[in-house]
Amino acid sequence: MEDTPMDEGNLALETPASNVFVPPSIHRAATLRGETYTHFSPVPPSLRATTPTSTSNTTDSQQPAGVPCALGVDEAGRGPVLGPMVYGIFYLPLPLSDPLLKTTHHFDDSKVLKPEVRSSLMQTLCTPSTDLHASCGWAISSLSARDIGAHMLKPANTGSYNLNAQAMDATIELIRGVFARGVNVKEIYVDTIGQPAAYQKRLERVFPTAQVTVAKKADSLYPCVSAASVCAKVTRDAALEVLYEARAASGTKGAGGGDGAEGDEEEVDEEQSWGSGYPADPKCSAWLRRNMHPVFGWGPECRFSWGTAKDMLESKGGVKVEWPVDEDESNSRLTDFFMSSDREQDADELGTWFGTPAGLEAF
Repeated sequence: MEDTPMDEGNLALETPASNVFVPPSIHRAATLRGETYTHFSPVPPSLRATTPTSTSNTTDSQQPAGVPCALGVDEAGRGPVLGPMVYGIFYLPLPLSDPLLKTTHHFDDSKVLKPEVRSSLMQTLCTPSTDLHASCGWAISSLSARDIGAHMLKPANTGSYNLNAQAMDATIELIRGVFARGVNVKEIYVDTIGQPAAYQKRLERVFPTAQVTVAKKADSLYPCVSAASVCAKVTRDAALEVLYEARAASGTKGAGGGDGAEGDEEEVDEEQSWGSGYPADPKCSAWLRRNMHPVFGWGPECRFSWGTAKDMLESKGGVKVEWPVDEDESNSRLTDFFMSSDREQDADELGTWFGTPAGLEAF
């Protein structure tokens, strides 16, 4: 996935706007520490139910009395080597989905909207005096690059946690959070990961009281999914800006302040020197080479599990670390931990229990 080819037009659309709106979904401290987190907008008063449902929504508990809502789910940043993968959800009253999102505000798949347009839409959504703010709610889950890499690089014997599983768990957590806040979600639309049928069946088991639709290109077919994609994409755009500005302000290169690989004289675009964060982006690959520490690689902005990062560490000057192999102690006897292995044949048992006997010459 991380090596998907992208042309210049796609890279331009994926690159954050120079003055991207920073939404409240950016938790600056957590972002800089490389932590995964979730953010929920306040539920509009018109959508609040009298009785919130259980967070699991797996039983036929009393349904809330709020306005029936449509909820869309989409992600941004699945393929990049830099920055978080962000899952977004967006919900609003069922009758408003097309007229408000599609006709009035012209939401679309964030990948086809210009960076400035999606940034403006997000700003409108977050402005209290607007119709979007009054009628719609949203949330995001920001899966940090550090955590994505750590989960994917788990040893096989501890159970790997691949990107699809991480994405599924983030989706379920976000939808449960909306139910827990008392929103009467009646229809759920999701842009698929993997096979739509299998994904849909699992969500139907978790959320049996809602009608679930999982489809390819859902971000273009369903306005609530388009809006979710904008929430996810602008949050990721802003996170890239926050991370880059912090690296530039620190005056360091890489995770440990090294000088990176030598001989890289490519021209640097100071306005956005790591571009979109995709491996196919020349700005991104050049930034990785310039800022690679030979031991630590990069900071929490990098997904070390991506082939781009691993190959660069192995072939572009990274120091190879040989970790000692632990001895197999599965056949050790309990008494081996209490007895000296080099005791003399005639040593008495009591003496070796407490240690090797010492002669008078020791005093």
